[in-house]
Amino acid sequence: MIGTLENISLLDGADELAAMMIQSEPYVNYLESKRNVERDQEAQELVHAFLKVRDRYDEVQRFGRYHPDYKKVIKEMMQMKRELDTHPSIAAYKQQEKHLNDLLGELSKVLAYAVSKSLNFRRVKIRNSP
Repeated sequence: MIGTLENISLLDGADELAAMMIQSEPYVNYLESKRNVERDQEAQELVHAFLKVRDRYDEVQRFGRYHPDYKKVIKEMMQMKRELDTHPSIAAYKQQEKHLNDLLGELSKVLAYAVSKSLNFRRVKIRNSP
C-alpha cells in the first residue's frame, strides 16, 4: 500500500512537472519558432534542398575521396548548411531549440541528483536537427 501511494505521488509530480514544462517560456517559444519555420515557404524549400544534398553527401561518404563527386558534394553540403543556418526563421528555431535543450538538461540534472548524489551526469545533446 505504501509503495502504491509513493508511486501515485511520483506520477502526480511527473504530471505536474510536465504541465509546467509545456507552459514554460522556452517550450512556448520553441513551438512558435517551429511553426514559423513550417509556415515559411522559403525555409521549407531550403530544408528540402538540404535533405537532397545530404543524401548525396551520405552516398559520397560511403566511398570517401574515391568518389568522383567528392569535392563537389562536400562543397555543396557546406554551402547548403551555411544557407540553412543563416536563414532567419531557421536560425531563430535553432536558438529556441537550444534554449529548450538547455532547460531539459538542467531538469535532468536536478532529477538525477534527487535520485542519487553519486550519479555521473554528462550533457548529451537531445536532438540534432537540420
